[in-house]
This record gives sequence, C-alpha cells and structure tokens, in this order.
Amino acid sequence: MEHTDTKRTMKGYYLTTFLIGLGFFTMGLMDPLYDTYIPIFLSNFIESNALIGSIMTLDNVFAIFLIPIFAALSDRTRTPIGRRMPYIITLLPLSAVVFGLIPLSALSSLALLIILIFALNIFKQAVRGPVVALMPDIIPGDLRSEANGVINTMGGIAAIVGTIGLARLMNVSIILPGRGPTDNILAFPVASALVIVAVLLLFFFVKENRGKNVTTESEKRVPILDSLKEIFGEKEKSALFILLALLFWFIGYQGVLPFVGKYSVEVLGTSKGSAALAAGMVGIAYALFAIPSGIIAHKTGRKITIRTALIALVIVLTLILLHNMVIVPSGMSASLRVYSFWALMFAFGMFWVTVVTNSFPMLWQMADYSNMGIYTGLYYFFSQLASIIAPPITGALIDIFGFGSIFAFAAICMAIAWFLMGKVKRGEVSNRT
Repeated sequence: MEHTDTKRTMKGYYLTTFLIGLGFFTMGLMDPLYDTYIPIFLSNFIESNALIGSIMTLDNVFAIFLIPIFAALSDRTRTPIGRRMPYIITLLPLSAVVFGLIPLSALSSLALLIILIFALNIFKQAVRGPVVALMPDIIPGDLRSEANGVINTMGGIAAIVGTIGLARLMNVSIILPGRGPTDNILAFPVASALVIVAVLLLFFFVKENRGKNVTTESEKRVPILDSLKEIFGEKEKSALFILLALLFWFIGYQGVLPFVGKYSVEVLGTSKGSAALAAGMVGIAYALFAIPSGIIAHKTGRKITIRTALIALVIVLTLILLHNMVIVPSGMSASLRVYSFWALMFAFGMFWVTVVTNSFPMLWQMADYSNMGIYTGLYYFFSQLASIIAPPITGALIDIFGFGSIFAFAAICMAIAWFLMGKVKRGEVSNRT
C-alpha cells in the first residue's frame, strides 16, 4: 500500500522533476563532449597520456571544494527568485560561453586552452552544488528515489544528444576568418546554445518552494572532515563500506570513460566525429535503464541489485579487454570491430546505471533528515575523489602497457567494490536507521 501511494503521488511530480532535470541535462550535455574531446585537443600539444589524464582531473579537484562551498552559499542566499536560482542563471550561462570557445582555443595555443579549461571547471563545478540541491528542495523526501531515476534519465538523454547527435558536428567544417574551412569545432558552440535554452526553461517554469522542505536541522552544514569522523566512528560500518565501494566503482568508471574517445580514434580508427559514440552508447543505456533499474531494486532489494550489476560489469570489462586483445588485431572488418565495441559499451552503461541509480538512495536510507546533507556531501566527496585518482593512473597504464590495461584495471576495481558491498547491512527501505 505504501508503494502504491508513493507511485500515485509521484505522478504529480514527474513534470516538475523533468524540469528540474534540465539543470542536470546541461551537465550531461557538456560532460561527455568534454571527456571525449578535451584529451584529443590536449594531445595536439602534449604527448604524455599521464599528463593529459592529470589535466582531466581538474574538474574533479574543483568539484571537491566548490560543490560544498556554493551549495552552502546558496543555502544562505535569499532573493525574490529563490536561493539556488541566482547561481544557476549566472554560472551555467558562463559555463556555456566558455565551453563554446574551447575548440577555438585549441586552434591557438596550449596556454589559452588551459586557461579556458580552468575557467570552465570553476563555473561548472561552482553551479553543480545549487543544481543538485534544487531537487531535494522541491521534491518531498519519500519521492526522491523515484525522482533520482528521472533525473538520471535526463542525464542519459543529454549524453545521447551530446555524443550521438552533436559529436557528429565535429566532422562539419565551418569557415573561420584567416583559416578557411575548419572542423572539430561546431559541436561545442551548439551545445552551449542548448545549455542556455535549458537554463531559460528552468528559470521560467521551475519555482523554488522556498522553505517547504527545509528545516533548521536540514540547513546545518558540517565540514567534510567532521562528516568523515562521524561516519568512520559509527559502530555499524555499513555507511563506510558503501562509501568505499562507490570510491572503487567510480575509480573504475572514471579510469575508462575519459579515454574511450582517444581509444576509438587511435586503436579502432574511427573519425573524431565518431569518437564520442562509444560514450554515447553508455548514455543510451543510461537513459533506457535508469528508471527500470530502480523498479528492479524495489522488487529484489538494492544491495543484491547493485552487487549483481557489479559482477556483470566485471564480466563486460573482461570482454572489452578480450575484444582489445583478440578482435582488434584480427582480420575482422573495421566496422564490425567498432560496432562490437559499441555493443559492449552499451552493456557497460546498462549495468553502470543500475549501480549509480540505486546507490545514492541506499546511502540516503542510512541517514535521517537532520544529516541528509552530510551523507550527500560524502557521496560527492568520494565520487569526485575517485575522479581525481583514476585518470592519472589509467593514463600512466596506457603509456606503459597500452589501452587494454585500463579495462583490466576497471574490472579489478569493480570486483573490489562488489566485495565491499557484501559488508553493507543497511540501506534497504525496510531497515532504515
């Protein structure tokens, strides 16, 4: 009966959640293009994959500091248009403008490219906190798991638009003054225009419910070190184990995704316009399976769903490694090599979204309303820490052992995460603390 009531009530929030998801849509639109083409732009100036991987961690370095800072600032902001919206309507358009200029900077100099990468990451990570906080401000607590599935679907749709649609524009030449026909540019400014449109829709159609879901306790902000002490000091260690598990599965994920575009071009021989399609397969699976994976977890349990998905990820990554070792050097046609790789990346995305969609609600279930923000901050701390750790490691592995090594590394990380999840005892709807 409780489940039925929740679903019936959620129907009244789907449109609102979709509109809130436009904020996440903008991130999902820029992130795959960033992850795919920034390493390619940097490789025009830098030979070391390890150095490229280190530069690719800048967004995650900024995220660790800027997400909690600007989320806290927005908590204390009071304006006629709300507390999150002032940040969203200023920082997201700034992110869009800088994002659109990045390919042009790559035609000029490494210094200008690095400056714009820094600027983009400052604006984009500063706004991420207010964007993330907008959903729990408006959606009631008992509906946030369902809302998280809808928002993950929005992110998947954005990845599809970016990687399947916009990335094709990288093959389209435009006339630049003094350079003539030039390709590898157009997807970025078009994405920027879509981001600005999404911001306008979000601003005009989403009205913040100021104070509706906010209490004095929920506005309390605890420093990250104090939060870590609180979690680590608990007698029952389920929260700690799930945080460590997500650290490892994000290390595995972030070690692979920034390099699949480069892998597609250098190993599989795709065009630069098709380089993002491997990540696009992940995005399609993300969009298709975000909501169903939540339904499956409701029926079978979150823990068993996540652990099953992690085992499946180990298998898929092993198959990708075998694909690299056996299929790529074989006499198979280039198109079949690429299509089979895309199919494996789709399978990867299907099981990956199953892990991601259900892990955040599982962690939330361990919290109460007064410390929900602490647990949310810890989720982002560990996931962003993984994003800092992983690319330099896998970049170095590529330099030493070749691209295939990153898939083996990711499989090992997923296996470690599966082991750690086995020690998690809480997080189901029926055993909330």
